[in-house]
Amino acid sequence: MLDTARAEEVGRRHAAINEFLRSAGFDGLLIQDPTNYAWLTCGGDNSRRGNAAEPVAAILVTPEARVVLCNNVDSGQIFDRDLMGLGFLLKERPWTEDLTVLRLDVCRGRKIVSDRPFLGIEQGLADLRPLRQQLGSREVQQLRDLGREVAHAIEATARNFEAGATEAEIAGHLAHRLLKRQIQPASLQVMADAQGWRYRHWAYGTDRVERHCVISAIGRRHGLHAGATRTVCIGAPSDELQKVHRLATLVQATGIYFSQPGWTMEETWKRVARIYEKFDVPDEWRCAEQAEIIGYSPSEMPVLPHSQQPFQAGTAVFWHPSVRSSLVGDTVLVAEGGCEILTPSQNWPVISVKVKGATVERPSLLIREMV
Repeated sequence: MLDTARAEEVGRRHAAINEFLRSAGFDGLLIQDPTNYAWLTCGGDNSRRGNAAEPVAAILVTPEARVVLCNNVDSGQIFDRDLMGLGFLLKERPWTEDLTVLRLDVCRGRKIVSDRPFLGIEQGLADLRPLRQQLGSREVQQLRDLGREVAHAIEATARNFEAGATEAEIAGHLAHRLLKRQIQPASLQVMADAQGWRYRHWAYGTDRVERHCVISAIGRRHGLHAGATRTVCIGAPSDELQKVHRLATLVQATGIYFSQPGWTMEETWKRVARIYEKFDVPDEWRCAEQAEIIGYSPSEMPVLPHSQQPFQAGTAVFWHPSVRSSLVGDTVLVAEGGCEILTPSQNWPVISVKVKGATVERPSLLIREMV
């Protein structure tokens, strides 16, 4: 069945690219990056089984047309499953021929810009992030669905893994829950017993969970990403863990509350930094990133201390501050009336945080009985 709303949105994005081409003086744009491919097609995928490093299709966008460039093996699936009725044309070659030849052929004699380095195109790279970051109503609803299911998968994993399981085993359970909902794991972190204090970007390994565990994931579906983090304890948590988790939660709640339309990232950052200073850990934020704009890329733009980039209504932000062994994380939608949590907890303990007189409820520690 033809998705007319999606087709209309693809047309609007083509028009936005045309405006970019006109203002920059180019004849066309070669889209190869899976992030931009997903954005233009409203959720299409030019990677083979999620392998974004090796895209199997590109799109040449000109003022008159948008042409998919691929081989004869992948064209059927691309059009039958992703692009049917959306106004895309096709140029294909046998799978025995290097696709680089096709891309060079269609670009020859034209002033073409690409979103990835490409032999024969020397006019520079096209940065489409400003076009990608503003989410439409369709994408917001997709993110709501995605965020809810990512959070559910993390929380279900936290409730059900066996004490003593390795980080890798827990990551496997989480990946299973995501994949069966057609969510590609873009990032998985399982950090056992203060692992995150040493390595903030730790993924998972062979260490066993004996006391507590941080579980975090970024999932991708329809080209969009949402991330969340939860912490589970086996038995009563230590005073230290409760202290640093509450502080990380306060930092996150402050960041969420002050992610307001029109505020620059620097203005919001000052409020976040003030919390670290107030609780005598002024340099803790230097150990890892705090947040980024999230959407068609897991990191469209980092939230940086001196950035003059304003937050815009209709953009999503993944706030994930860490303090020593504690990491918290949720994806929110910036809106005029205050941020909307896109990764809500479900039957999970909460902690109430006061920010400027407002109560912000955030996920607390889940405490499981020792067996």
